[in-house]
Amino acid sequence: MTESWTPEVIVVGAGLAGLVATYELTRAGRRVLVLDQENRANLGGQAFWSLGGLFFVDSPEQRRTGIKDSLELAWQDWLGSAGFDRDDEDQWGRRWARAYVEFAAGEKRQYLHDLGLRVIPAVGWAERGGALADGHGNSVPRFHMTWGTGPEVVRVFAEPVLAAERKGLVRFAFRHRVDELIVEDGAVTGVRGSVLVPTELGRGSASPRDVVDEFEFRGAPVLVSSGGIGHNHELIRRNWPEQRLGQAPATMISGVPAYVDGRMLAITEAAGGRIVNRDRTWNYTEGIHNWNSIWPDHAIRIIPGPTSLWFDAIGKRLPAPCFPGFDTNATMKAILAHGHDYSWFVLNHTVIAKEFALSGSEQNPDMTGKDLKLVLKSRAAGGAPGPIEAFLKHGIDFVTADNLTDLVTKMNALARPAHDGTTPVLDVADLERQIVARDREVTNAFTKDAQLQAISNARRGLSDRLTRVVAPHRLLDPAHGPLIAVRLNILTRKTLGGLQTTLDSQVVRPDGTPFPGLYAAGEVAGFGGGGVHGYNALEGTFLGGCIFSGRAAGRALAAAVR
Repeated sequence: MTESWTPEVIVVGAGLAGLVATYELTRAGRRVLVLDQENRANLGGQAFWSLGGLFFVDSPEQRRTGIKDSLELAWQDWLGSAGFDRDDEDQWGRRWARAYVEFAAGEKRQYLHDLGLRVIPAVGWAERGGALADGHGNSVPRFHMTWGTGPEVVRVFAEPVLAAERKGLVRFAFRHRVDELIVEDGAVTGVRGSVLVPTELGRGSASPRDVVDEFEFRGAPVLVSSGGIGHNHELIRRNWPEQRLGQAPATMISGVPAYVDGRMLAITEAAGGRIVNRDRTWNYTEGIHNWNSIWPDHAIRIIPGPTSLWFDAIGKRLPAPCFPGFDTNATMKAILAHGHDYSWFVLNHTVIAKEFALSGSEQNPDMTGKDLKLVLKSRAAGGAPGPIEAFLKHGIDFVTADNLTDLVTKMNALARPAHDGTTPVLDVADLERQIVARDREVTNAFTKDAQLQAISNARRGLSDRLTRVVAPHRLLDPAHGPLIAVRLNILTRKTLGGLQTTLDSQVVRPDGTPFPGLYAAGEVAGFGGGGVHGYNALEGTFLGGCIFSGRAAGRALAAAVR
């Protein structure tokens, strides 16, 4: 920095939480230095690749489609899902949770609307949960998809920050990797680290880590907004909750780029910050290998409607509430129970055409590009959207056949060994028995099949009936063919624990006191407090958590350096 320009705040990480905090700081006229180990092409971080889902409560979109929601119902759902049970580690996360649900039911939508963000009219019903009113899951649809997906969420904050850069309030130091927080007299006063070799690689690509210089910046409080551990499989396995979910999967694929490495967690802990809820991560069970990868082990998540039949690796139908889109952690436990790390969807072309969505901005070019004509062409014209057809053609996890015997033969060719080294062989007669039993339940208006009951419930909602859930039919009916099976892998994604923070995003020390000069926001802080979600997420809450915690950090820091 020059003598005439010194930062008032240092932000480590140029993802969504860092951008939001910087936006709030510059609105207050503060000078901000933003450091990131990647290049400028990666501004906005993982949020850019997201579907742009946002959790709103009692929104105009909900009310227009007949969904009755309330703060009280949303808070009931949040508590039932979070399962806060650690008095010490959850004390701040629970406070953050209440504040966030109030934000989602109050000013969140207007705050984003004023920045230019819009959502599509149809409201999705994600993470529908288990079977009890006070248990896990969303009681009503709350998943609002951004018109423009993740890039639009990034844009509405990046544009004012870049404008502030042109005015001289913001400076970026890309390819600057922080290796240490400087602590003086019990307070964080700066950072030091390594300058990495310049690169022109595109967004999301794994970049080189060769060091060409060192740096040190002093004299300002530090906000850590560096993201989670989603691509650090070693760290995920080290913290995997075997007693709660089962043995960690041998095969994992990555839903986030390689730079999501969790380095700043250990660095902040070494400086004196406190990490809580290390064993809580949010990993999806519907991962598929990207046939057109951007980063190593690039995974895409299927966001399914409720109709596909879900079988474990040995061919047994998963029990309730392990249906597509219902209870992620319960399904994870069921899949891992026999020592395997994958499962199967069995469906047909009618189902895949309407009920499969793919997470990721690049997998939804019509929505990402805000191209209404393309949306109508690709989603309202019948047949599967282009990106899904591409996976049917190129994806290594997809098999199709005109009959069940041939389908099972292809499924067995994709089997992987369990932890004990044995490879399962699916039995076509047993699989057929289970599918036929389900199909018999479709022939009348009554059923004891809990999944079919859930489908009927879903189709009561206008958005689901029109856009996401097919009419019940026999899966083995040739008129709806061909048959399709999808091998589902464990996809690593989000970190639910992290640096414990106060409601002002100030990092807490092991003795419970606030750490002067040190703040954290976004995924590195468990989206607030070291774990705002507890054990389970209600979806559409990760971007919102980055926004809410980044906003709190920016406003608190703006006041602190006044």
